[in-house]
Amino acid sequence: MLIKIAIVLTLVVIVGSLFSALFFLAKDKGSSDRTAKALTVRITLSILLFIALMLGYLTGVIGH
Repeated sequence: MLIKIAIVLTLVVIVGSLFSALFFLAKDKGSSDRTAKALTVRITLSILLFIALMLGYLTGVIGH
């Protein structure tokens, strides 16, 4: 159950980062790099989540 909660929380943070990038894009109108930083955070979290899911599956922590 703890694994499911961690996965859902990570997905919520990823979506929050995506919406913050959208907000910064609309607010700054391209004058700062906050949009790129927010998208970098989203990509990094997505890759880490993917790796964690693959490791969990391979080690048997996450079932079929």
